[in-house]
Amino acid sequence: MAVILETKGLSKSFGAVIAAANINVTINEQEIVGVIGSNGAGKTTFINMVTGYLKASEGRILFRGRDITGLTPQRVTRAGICRSFQVAQLFPELTTLENMLIACSMLGGKRLSVLNPLKNDITLELAQTVLAEYGIGEYADAQVATLPQGVRKLLDIAMAMVGKPDLLLLDEPTSGVAIDEKFALMDTVMDAVNRSGAASLFVEHDMEVISRYATRVIAFYDGHIIADAPTAEALAHPEVRRYIVGAELHRKPAEG
Repeated sequence: MAVILETKGLSKSFGAVIAAANINVTINEQEIVGVIGSNGAGKTTFINMVTGYLKASEGRILFRGRDITGLTPQRVTRAGICRSFQVAQLFPELTTLENMLIACSMLGGKRLSVLNPLKNDITLELAQTVLAEYGIGEYADAQVATLPQGVRKLLDIAMAMVGKPDLLLLDEPTSGVAIDEKFALMDTVMDAVNRSGAASLFVEHDMEVISRYATRVIAFYDGHIIADAPTAEALAHPEVRRYIVGAELHRKPAEG
């Protein structure tokens, strides 16, 4: 498969604090990669640098061979990289449909105007189609502030995917979602990602989710990558077991 994203010597420091150091990562087309690590390990710092929300202190970011280091989040998005956030970035006072209409109307970097209204035949059809694809069409007229957490997560991800990115970055997609809903949410998201042909890189603390959906895992500890391998191999890595997974993943059901 062709390489879609490559980081070379990517580092970020805040004064004397090193948040990420010498991050060298390669992501291939259509890969589903899980990113794990304890809080403060450097996972979100890495995501924020790739998406332009943080400026790297050192290193380069290449997307399809193009240097995108230092680009703004808007320009990174237009290049073909989209993301969701741990806390869904939505307009809580608007309805689900109105939020999706905003995402649809902004395709191609266009601003809302008389010539590019929020709601027209094209954006309405697209918004309704995407909501149905993510199984949240029944919430179209509901105010976002009243939605269950899982529905908010799906809406946030659906809005990121509406532009058909080549790479989707998800920051803890199951955070705050009920245990009995996490697999259904991930099934919906991964099905949509697979149909689109996009690659996906998702940060996750839940090892069940990682084991079930990631074909490869990148493990962070103290700002460094300590493992980058197929999922089973990465989760069995001695340093990953010591610093991230612990014995919890390897307990027998009777010990739970």
